[in-house]
Amino acid sequence: MTLRRVLLIALTAGSLAIGPQGAGAAEPDAAASARQRMVELVELEVSTLAGQTGIAAIDPRVLAAMREVPRHRFVPEVLRAYAYRLQPLPVARDQNIAAPLLIALMTHLAEVQPTDVVFETGTGAGYHAAVLARLARHVYSVEVIEPLADRAARVLKEQGYGNVDVQAGDGYDGWSAHAPYDVIMVKEAIDHLPRPLTNQLKRGGRLVIPLGPARGPQYLTLVRKDQDGKLHEEHIMPVQFSPLQGGERL
Repeated sequence: MTLRRVLLIALTAGSLAIGPQGAGAAEPDAAASARQRMVELVELEVSTLAGQTGIAAIDPRVLAAMREVPRHRFVPEVLRAYAYRLQPLPVARDQNIAAPLLIALMTHLAEVQPTDVVFETGTGAGYHAAVLARLARHVYSVEVIEPLADRAARVLKEQGYGNVDVQAGDGYDGWSAHAPYDVIMVKEAIDHLPRPLTNQLKRGGRLVIPLGPARGPQYLTLVRKDQDGKLHEEHIMPVQFSPLQGGERL
């Protein structure tokens, strides 16, 4: 099946029928069914792109987490009917929840283990932090836009993700109080590896980042730190992310 065909299916099968306030007796079944369809379509996308990415299938644990996390609870209420489509969704100016395919690929590449401590930049709506929280021991997430950080922290708490801490700040600098990290997830593009983040990555750790300039070629990149502290980069696929914001980059 071609990627075009997958996208056409998603446009017709990805809507979530819920009440106008995001609630109602039919919501649990409808949401679970929509999540299942979303994950099935992501699997088709991954299979279609395998020749480019080298990834034939996503870790079943990642897919299970995406089936469980209620994505519609993290998007603005006006967009909840579109929560389980394959495209990114806006949460604020220049801020999006990434497409489910990218959430799946990035999380798969990170190889998150149940004992891992994860650092994430760009909390946004909190959805990816929730997925990571299903897989890791603890997630520390930083969002440069304070109202977004506050909202994400509230929604994560309401949804029962007690192993996620969120703070407003510049993700470029990491969160040194809880370092070193087994996994670092960077969700915005930057043209170099931030030194504070590579310093806070454990030996044997993994960093996933869209590497490249804001208006130039970017690549979803996996960075591994070996036991000697040396970094090894692997470009996975071309992507287009918003730039990492904060400090002089605002």
